[in-house]
Amino acid sequence: MADSFRPYLLIYRYSFTKYILGYLQIQLGVILSVGIWAFCEVKLQAAQLHENTKSLSSSPLNGNQYHLELSKPLPYRFLIAAPENLNPDLRLPPPRPKPKPPENSSPPTPSTEPATPSAVLESIHTDYRYDTDNFGQTNLFIEPTLQFRLRNGNKIFLKTGFNFFDQRGVESVSNFPLQVGWQGKIGQVTLQTATGIDVFDRLPAAMNLNAKVEVPIVPARVSPSGQLRSLLVLSGNLEQGPYKSNARTLENEITTWRFGPDLFWQIDRNTSLFSSLRLGNYNDGNSEVQTFSRLERKFGQFSLAANLFTWSYDRDLESTSGYFSPPDFLVYNAELAWEGDIAKFLRCRLAANLGRQRLKGEFDNANTYQTRCTVKLSPNIEADLGYSFSNVRNQDTGESAYGGNSLTGQLRVKF
Repeated sequence: MADSFRPYLLIYRYSFTKYILGYLQIQLGVILSVGIWAFCEVKLQAAQLHENTKSLSSSPLNGNQYHLELSKPLPYRFLIAAPENLNPDLRLPPPRPKPKPPENSSPPTPSTEPATPSAVLESIHTDYRYDTDNFGQTNLFIEPTLQFRLRNGNKIFLKTGFNFFDQRGVESVSNFPLQVGWQGKIGQVTLQTATGIDVFDRLPAAMNLNAKVEVPIVPARVSPSGQLRSLLVLSGNLEQGPYKSNARTLENEITTWRFGPDLFWQIDRNTSLFSSLRLGNYNDGNSEVQTFSRLERKFGQFSLAANLFTWSYDRDLESTSGYFSPPDFLVYNAELAWEGDIAKFLRCRLAANLGRQRLKGEFDNANTYQTRCTVKLSPNIEADLGYSFSNVRNQDTGESAYGGNSLTGQLRVKF
């Protein structure tokens, strides 16, 4: 663990403080302005609800690293575990139109009720990720996301943050992302889209975008307690932007288009299947095919899962472009996990993946160990903290063994 935190010292060796301070001044100005406006809207809405009636009020791939997200709620991604996103009957109904008064009735008295706000700040999620490996590569991501709910039920997202990439033999790169997203429904179809710009301290700015369309093939069945019993969802995904794999990839200004379908099938209340296909095209002329499948079965607080991941590129350009581009890469493993409450305010998950990986026709062990705990600080504030170690490769290391550490976290504030 001491070695995994040693790269923190690298950050202080580089004089990028001026970039952070200058950017954070702009960021804080934007966030505070939006926050103050949204807070006023929240107070306005809360007063109205108090005077009237009470209403009803979680890609297995990140960059080029193979991993499975542990029920982490992310913006612009459909939350499969949230029943209100699956069953339209559980969503708040639209406001009913007011009846017209009779023609001979007296003029209506002016209403003293405050107007419904056009947008309400629902939550702020701040994601944190710190990746290191035994070959001197360090990636740091700190990205807060503000989520607003519009009057018609749609959602608006505002995402920003600070990212830092360091690598042996390459000058470090700082990244300041800014992205605006929208989520809505047309009948049973859920639409999500986002676009923005990535600003770098020493590189040209780059545009980014993503879009997702989700269609329920089999409608959701939910138990009276709110547990999902069955569902079949098919989605289409499209992503474009700079390839944030490492400092060398960013320095070479590598960008990529990725697109493909996802399939989620809740077979029964304890069994689920997820499968994904991604096709990618790079601006250096390379192309890729990724597949991932996961079958999971729960047994009370325990779960058993089988994972299969394949990855193939048209050409191996790691020596020139800087990203892991194996012609044929295969990983399969079995996962045993436990998740339960340690205390009233603390819930943890422990998981171990044991399997094999194949690169250039040679097999090796593929093991991953993960832990994550969720702390409920208050009814509206939660925090996640997780750690994982994996020897599944995300670069060609020759005869040397690979080891990667990831420290992840998320702070969620609901309003």
